[in-house]
Amino acid sequence: MSRIALAHDYFIQMGGAERVAEEFQAIFPAAPMFTTVDRRQSHLDGGRGPVRTSWMQRLPINEKNYRKYFMLYPLAVESFDLSGFDLIISSSSGYAKGIKKKKGAVHVNYCHTPMRWVWRYEDYAARERFGGVKRRALPSLLKILKLWDLRAADQPDLYIANSQIVADRIRQCYGREATVIPPPIDVNRFSSNEPDEDFYLILSRLNSYKRLDLAIEACKKSNRPLVVIGDGPARAELEKLAGPHTRFLGRQPDTVAAQYAGRCRALIFPGEEDFGMTPLEINAAGRPVIAYRGGGAMETVVEGATGVFFNEQTADSLILALEEFESRAWLRPELVRHAEKFSPQVFASRIREFVAGAVPMSDVADFIENSGNSTFSTTRIA
Repeated sequence: MSRIALAHDYFIQMGGAERVAEEFQAIFPAAPMFTTVDRRQSHLDGGRGPVRTSWMQRLPINEKNYRKYFMLYPLAVESFDLSGFDLIISSSSGYAKGIKKKKGAVHVNYCHTPMRWVWRYEDYAARERFGGVKRRALPSLLKILKLWDLRAADQPDLYIANSQIVADRIRQCYGREATVIPPPIDVNRFSSNEPDEDFYLILSRLNSYKRLDLAIEACKKSNRPLVVIGDGPARAELEKLAGPHTRFLGRQPDTVAAQYAGRCRALIFPGEEDFGMTPLEINAAGRPVIAYRGGGAMETVVEGATGVFFNEQTADSLILALEEFESRAWLRPELVRHAEKFSPQVFASRIREFVAGAVPMSDVADFIENSGNSTFSTTRIA
């Protein structure tokens, strides 16, 4: 009998990568999840496997300071003993791909992006607006981390990328090929039958690199109502920029966010994301997207059918897109059907098919049928 283990960088702030990791737990409910730190207030139930944290769990790590520990995460992931597992599935934008395996085990890495802070440091530092001291001190430390990242990139046997853009980055950074499997969208969380209301929506962490300032400035200049759901380090700055028709609701429960998603005119998505799950979530609520023409949005937004693009990251370019959006008619059923192509069921099917093809076994059909268990029967092919 062979055993499956799951791994994720950390559960500190809950975003798209964490939702994907939790979906792996749903697909393989008896498999234990290895992660450096878990700060979730409640854990998944329904018989899913245990969560095994590292020694970093005892450190005072939280959503505000977790980046300061960046040199410790490699040590933590390498401290795990996975010698009892034959298949490891890791979810990572940084560290979990470096988890060690026994000889003969298969490691599949679902890569959200190569480590941004070492491979795109200048862009990352500018987005985070690092001061002079950090800008001078970080590069030497990140050179060490980059060397570790290159070694860690050799640990997985196979890569899955969440988008073609990320697959290209994996090839450029690590010299490895990746199969693209988009992340799951919980379409059942949304209703397309909510009443129409006159406001645009931001649904995002409030980080500077997401360029939410463009949406706030554009709505202020054009007197359009805007609702902002989410929280983060850029909130105070964004609030100062906002006009009288912009409301900040902070972080809201999923049920509340889903209600606003179903009632808004459209989501404004002004940043450049690796994939960007929120546009598809909005489509699941029967609403279109106004997105910057860049990043993962170009793989998920169908221009004229599920949303419109703006070409420059300026408020004026976004205002033109808002005007174009308002001149069009949008069909809710078409938007929902588009989102359903990315449902958890579709994701689970693609992951099971990929893993069944990746792991040498004599009876693939039996593995797929029993993939909800952390153990499965295989015969190794020499």
